[in-house]
Amino acid sequence: MKDALKSLEILCAERGMRMTEQRRVIARILEESDDHPDVEELYRRSSTVDAKISISTVYRTVKLFEDAGIIERHDFRDGRSRYETVPDEHHDHLIDVKNGTVVEFHSPEIEALQERIAREHGFRLVGHRLELYGIPLSKDEK
Repeated sequence: MKDALKSLEILCAERGMRMTEQRRVIARILEESDDHPDVEELYRRSSTVDAKISISTVYRTVKLFEDAGIIERHDFRDGRSRYETVPDEHHDHLIDVKNGTVVEFHSPEIEALQERIAREHGFRLVGHRLELYGIPLSKDEK
């Protein structure tokens, strides 16, 4: 589990959401995910914990969590919506277009450049989302 994050279950309770056992399972799976699973992957993982969980329950729960602002949806150009808990600290994503692997990173240089560009155009930056798409370097290119 990502230690820096407040428990999804606590966040749900703070928003007055009723937490069924199936929602708790899905929340735990999301919290323990080091990747950015789609609904089908969340269903696969959740159903190993509770065989009674249906894919429609996962879809409804993910939508509920997203609408409550406790998870984020990402569309990494692979035709699947993928999810992660809302991070405590900002990060960007580097996506391998061949296999869909997502690398999270933070670059102070990129953050400073974005702030400078916004100021140059007369804006105060209030948020952004950066997704870089690439393919792994070959051994010769490394």
